[in-house]
Amino acid sequence: MPTRAERLKDRFIELRARLREPGSFQRTVVAACLTLLGVAVVALIVLTVSQSRRTAAAPPPRNEVVLYSSIDEPLLRDVVGAFEASSGVKVKVVTDTEATKTFGLVQRLADERAGPRADVWWGSEPMGSVRLAIEGVLEPMTSRAEADLVGGWPRHLRGRDLAWYGHALRARVIAFNSNLYTRTSAPRTLRDLADARFAGRVGMARPQFGTMRTHLSALVAAHGPEPTRQWLQAMRDRGVRLYDGNASVVRAIAQGEIDLGLTDTDDVWAAQREGWPVDLVFEAEDAPTARVAGAVALPSIGALVVPCTVGKVRGGPNPTMGKALVDFLLSADVERMLTQSDWRAYPLRAELASESEKWWIPPPKGPRPAAPAGPVRLTREGAKGGGREAAPGGTLSPGVGESKWPEFWAVAAAAAQASRLADEVFGPPAPPR
Repeated sequence: MPTRAERLKDRFIELRARLREPGSFQRTVVAACLTLLGVAVVALIVLTVSQSRRTAAAPPPRNEVVLYSSIDEPLLRDVVGAFEASSGVKVKVVTDTEATKTFGLVQRLADERAGPRADVWWGSEPMGSVRLAIEGVLEPMTSRAEADLVGGWPRHLRGRDLAWYGHALRARVIAFNSNLYTRTSAPRTLRDLADARFAGRVGMARPQFGTMRTHLSALVAAHGPEPTRQWLQAMRDRGVRLYDGNASVVRAIAQGEIDLGLTDTDDVWAAQREGWPVDLVFEAEDAPTARVAGAVALPSIGALVVPCTVGKVRGGPNPTMGKALVDFLLSADVERMLTQSDWRAYPLRAELASESEKWWIPPPKGPRPAAPAGPVRLTREGAKGGGREAAPGGTLSPGVGESKWPEFWAVAAAAAQASRLADEVFGPPAPPR
């Protein structure tokens, strides 16, 4: 269909042709119309070009930054509100369901790689950030928050390609109903949870998602697929109940639906704030001379620590404010908020860490196993298929020190295998509703 400009041009040509027809009056009228029409055509062309140039050159709005996050929403709202108040910039927050976070948001970011809609990614665990770094979704950057820490950011909480930061540490724990158990009588290892004494009374989040997926991947990376499969199979045979997230596990314990469960520290602290009868124990390490035998030969190397992670999305719509938001999330002010909140996240800064020792993990026993020699890179295929080459990553560690758990690259490489084990034992999860 011809445009307005094209129709006016055709009319202009028609009128010009009529100028050649006899009759002075007719020629005069046509000439006048031709003049007016010519002016209209020129004005329309100039206006169209001007609007086109303005549209092409228009920068993205500077008063909004887009944050994709799997952080629990009450805490997320407080942190976002503080940033908006201090910067005057509106934050558009995109979250996911409790059942599929962080998995759903990571997949969305990967799908949007060719046309990013987010500026910043703030995840509640490291696995998603490792994958996003591998796939080029996150871009290398240095935050000004590094200057706050003596000696710089801990190496094991920094992506090897500098595409993400780890902070706000939580731990995987065994939660229990405090009307039934105490910290001395509750089971202390994953093996214990598969014991016949607790049949039908143990719960955990679906192992294909969230920090339970991170935990399962770490078990495969640390001990291999077979001991991990034995443990999963024993848990299923003993009637373990699966829930849509860690918070649901804690709620079920408080309501008496189950007595014990695997969850994160922050979920237990939140339950205690509500006055629920829920407490926790950190998984105990096996003695150095202990020999693990029996139907479930899964060693215990202590509590698995899970950091939150922050990264800047490559090619996001507002890169300037995206970097400002990353700096803010890693700042001392936000770390203090996370430490003093119901989360009780373990901080990196020494002045805050001293306040948290009373409820954090005791120092690990024994040296950490030697890391693989030299830098190793994980290909995209290796990340998805459980390959041996390594990705950008750090070390899952208690406090801000070393631990006996594998590094992030090994955990990421084991993720696909861990998901297959979970599907084989429990069946694939139902699609999110």
